[in-house]
Amino acid sequence: MVVYVCNSLSPSQEHSIETPHGLLHVTLHGTSNTRRPAILTFHDVGLDSKSCFSPLFKFEEMQEIVKNFTLVHIDAPGQEEGATAYPMGYQYPSMEQIAEMIPAVLTYFNFRTVIGIGVGSGSYILSRFTMTHPDSVEGLVLINMDPETRGWMDWAAQKITTLTSSITEQILSHLFSQEEMSANADLVRSHRDRISKAPNLINIELFWRSYNSRRDLIIDRNSNFKCPVMLVVGDQAPHEEAAVECNSKLDPTTTSFLKMADAGGLPQLTQPSKLTEAFKYFIQGMGYMASSIMTRLSRSRTASLSSSYSMDGERQRSRTLSQSSQGGQMPPSPSHTMEVSC
Repeated sequence: MVVYVCNSLSPSQEHSIETPHGLLHVTLHGTSNTRRPAILTFHDVGLDSKSCFSPLFKFEEMQEIVKNFTLVHIDAPGQEEGATAYPMGYQYPSMEQIAEMIPAVLTYFNFRTVIGIGVGSGSYILSRFTMTHPDSVEGLVLINMDPETRGWMDWAAQKITTLTSSITEQILSHLFSQEEMSANADLVRSHRDRISKAPNLINIELFWRSYNSRRDLIIDRNSNFKCPVMLVVGDQAPHEEAAVECNSKLDPTTTSFLKMADAGGLPQLTQPSKLTEAFKYFIQGMGYMASSIMTRLSRSRTASLSSSYSMDGERQRSRTLSQSSQGGQMPPSPSHTMEVSC
C-alpha cells in the first residue's frame, strides 16, 4: 500500500479547443504567460487526465516543479470525466490524427514549446507529435512506451481475447501485469469499477480500438527525436520488454532510461516520489531548476534508475553500475548510469 501526502494544485481552467479533428478537452494549471516551456501531459487508455496524473502532480515533492511550470493536461477525444457518449457509428480519430490535434492546443495558449509527459497510448501520441513538430518539444518523458504494433501471433491472441474478455478486462491487462493483478488487487479493483461503470464506456472502447490500430513508429538513431527523452517503465509492468526494446533503438546521446523497482504499469500513481526525483534530474539536464534540492533518491535504498544525461547537455550511454546509497550519500552524477536494488 502506497501512502503519500498531497497538496493542492493552482485553480484549474478547463477549455474546449477546436482542432482539425474535433474538440479537445484541456485543463490548464497556472498561467500561459511564462518563459519556460509548459508541461503537457497525455494519459493512457482507460484513464483520463485526472485519474492518470492528479496524484503525481499533487504529490508533495512535486510542488517545487508545479510552482515553476504551467501544467497542461490533454484528454483524448471523449475521454474526459463527464464526457457525453459518442453516437453509434461515430468515426473516432486515429492515433496520428489525435497527434495532429495538439498544435491547436499550443496555438490556443500561445505556448512556444512544451515538455511532454505521456503514459502508454499517450506516450505514442506525444511521440508522433514530436516527430512532426520537433521545434515545439524541448523534452519527452515516455512512460510504458510501446512504439510497435502487434506481431501476427500477438494479433491472433488479441482477437481471441476480444472474443472472450470484456473491454474493461482487455484494458486492465494493458494497464497491469498479471503479477500486479494479484499483488495490487485494491488498485486494480478501483480501476475496474471506474472503467466498467463509466457513462462514456463506448468512448473508451473507441480510443482502445484506435490505439490497437496504430502504425509502427519508425525509430532509429538516424531519424530520431531531436530532444532529450526519458523512458520510464516499472519492472513489473506489462510493457517492460517493449520499453527496453524502444530504448535500444533511441539515440544513446539524448536518451535516459528509468526502470523502477517494485513498480507496475502505473508508476506515476504507485511510485510518485521516485518519478518526481527522476523528473527533476531530467529537467535540470535541460537547464531548468538548477538549484532544486534532491531528496528522495539520495537517501533511498530502493530505486532502479538508469540515467545517461549530463548537466551540461553532453550525453553518453554509460555502463550499468550496481550501487546502494547509505548514510545520506548523494547519488552519482546524472552523467553516469546508476542502478540501486531494492
